[in-house]
Amino acid sequence: MPEQASPFSAAVRPNLHPPREPFDTAMMDMTHGHQLYVEQSGKLTGKPVVVLHGGPGGGCSPSMRRYFDPSVYRAVLFDQRGCGRSTPFADTDHNTTWDLVADIERIRERLNIDKWIVFGGSWGATLALVYAQTHPDRVEHLVLRGVFTMTKSELDWFYQGGAGQFWPEAWHEFSTLVPSAERGDMIEAYRRRIFGADNKQAEVFSQAWTRWENTLAVLNSSGRGGAPSPRYAKAFARIENHYFSNAGFLETDGQILRDMPKIAHIPGDIVQGRYDMICPPHTAHRLHKAWPASKLRMVTPAGHAMSEPGIAAELLTIMNDLAKGA
Repeated sequence: MPEQASPFSAAVRPNLHPPREPFDTAMMDMTHGHQLYVEQSGKLTGKPVVVLHGGPGGGCSPSMRRYFDPSVYRAVLFDQRGCGRSTPFADTDHNTTWDLVADIERIRERLNIDKWIVFGGSWGATLALVYAQTHPDRVEHLVLRGVFTMTKSELDWFYQGGAGQFWPEAWHEFSTLVPSAERGDMIEAYRRRIFGADNKQAEVFSQAWTRWENTLAVLNSSGRGGAPSPRYAKAFARIENHYFSNAGFLETDGQILRDMPKIAHIPGDIVQGRYDMICPPHTAHRLHKAWPASKLRMVTPAGHAMSEPGIAAELLTIMNDLAKGA
């Protein structure tokens, strides 16, 4: 399928579906003492879609339900290990990509779902791709936003100064917390402090880690990522740094693109902000070229976040179009 420009711009205000309360919530037992918060909304007999949030460590939110027509879809949202309402909170033990892939399968089986649409953005797109490559027979369609494939070059872009060239003031604030001798590996330098014994230092570095990402998430950023709550920042920074320090627990750099032939037949949509500073669009373009059944929609102007109006409008249109074939 060809690449195409999105008709939606930042001026578009998508008419998202009205917020609806879940018809079911549960704490599901997983392996090694982890319990996941899982919710279902929409229609019990509807077309199943599982929503994979970003981070890792971000958690799901009520706004994510609004992309799915409740008269058509059975939307399944959950907080991944260690974050949101899942327990133990901020725990990184037995918390890997492969644990999450297995968790998704357990949720599918327990809800008696045969196949589903997999919807994810940023890290959620990474997880969606790995899940699909592991269980291709369980995926009906992929809807991805702000593509991230967990490669060293992508991590270096964001944590070794690439994005900092566009946001020098925010990068200065993020990088100068670390002594100059340690700045050759910012992920490791932050890891030592986020997981260190000094709780106050861990809180400062967790908030700085989270604020750096928040600052670059939207196109019209003020250059300040706000003040994330200590609780949210603790889970977000610990879990994200844990994954990034371990290269996503993948076998090799570039594994996701290497394994795209496994899902070449699965149809999918990629929605990408043209000016995404966290996950630059060249990755989405590479993925599209390696995936014959995909359609790439570049949104201009737009950054990274799902809340960017043009991105939200495009995602809503895709889900509404898929609903017509339900």
